[in-house]
Amino acid sequence: MSSLAQKIQQLQAAFESDFKSSFDFSSRQALHKKYVKGILKELYAEIKIIKDPEEKRQAGLLINQFKNYLETHFSSSNIESAEQSPPPAVFFDPSVYKTQFTRGRSHPLVQFALSVEEIFINMGFSLVEGPEIEHEENNFEKLNIPLHHPARDMQDTFYIHGENKLLRSHTSNVQIRTMQKQNPPLKIISLGNVYRVDDIDAQHTPMFYQCEGLVVDKGITFSDLKGVLIEFITLLFGKETQLRFRPSYYPYTEPSAAVDMSCPVCKTQGCRTCKNAGWITILGSGMVHPNVFSGVGYNPKNYTGFAFGLGINRLAMIYYDMTEIRGFYENDVSLWTK
Repeated sequence: MSSLAQKIQQLQAAFESDFKSSFDFSSRQALHKKYVKGILKELYAEIKIIKDPEEKRQAGLLINQFKNYLETHFSSSNIESAEQSPPPAVFFDPSVYKTQFTRGRSHPLVQFALSVEEIFINMGFSLVEGPEIEHEENNFEKLNIPLHHPARDMQDTFYIHGENKLLRSHTSNVQIRTMQKQNPPLKIISLGNVYRVDDIDAQHTPMFYQCEGLVVDKGITFSDLKGVLIEFITLLFGKETQLRFRPSYYPYTEPSAAVDMSCPVCKTQGCRTCKNAGWITILGSGMVHPNVFSGVGYNPKNYTGFAFGLGINRLAMIYYDMTEIRGFYENDVSLWTK
């Protein structure tokens, strides 16, 4: 036992000498590691080999006294609290680091629709909007589409059960609503979603984006219609684009014309995009039918007008050189980063 007491006295004397010669924080920290985490642990380990209980108790008291002696000295120099405290803060300047990420933007279909809208607005058209859930009368009867017309069949239109309403099959309902509220002259376009019962494939979806235009005034002629559409397509696809007007039939216009544009890929020579026809049908148009004017309270003897409608999705496919309309809705970002 006397040997342990003598050993602790020697360690205490050595510690006092070391402690007096250590002046800075780092040297005191090294001293704490040497005595508290090193020598003190070795002393406690020696207790385990003592067999006599009383002698073991006396040894524990001596070691604890030495431990308290050490802690008193180190606490006065804040070594223990410094070990538990976090390292000093490092200044961080966020402007130095530039994280690489892909910036979001509008959907390509929305971008194209806005381009179409901008062209017509610059040509003097006003943008009007209307509901996507519409009364059957505004979607059909007011547009000179009678009850027996195939477009009114359940296979082509989404009807709302128990109500005389449906999901609009074209944006022409907006033209009817506008004519019912305003007197001529009118020069309007309407853009929005329309719905038709179609199976989803490369060329069809049950919902698509449509743009329709209407001009009503005294003395409006078919030449005015051609001038507007030629200007629109030229601004959208370039001056080299050609248009041709073919006789067609639409219940709400008379005379009516389907409009084809020269294929922007092959220049009328025939290719995959135009199915080797050289031309692509892009819209329907014509002079407003007198029955439509009469249905909204306009006198067809005093006013004439023209109307046109085009599928934004189909035209955007040509613009982006896409083969499938489904690409607009599949969230494949890689399609738009090519």
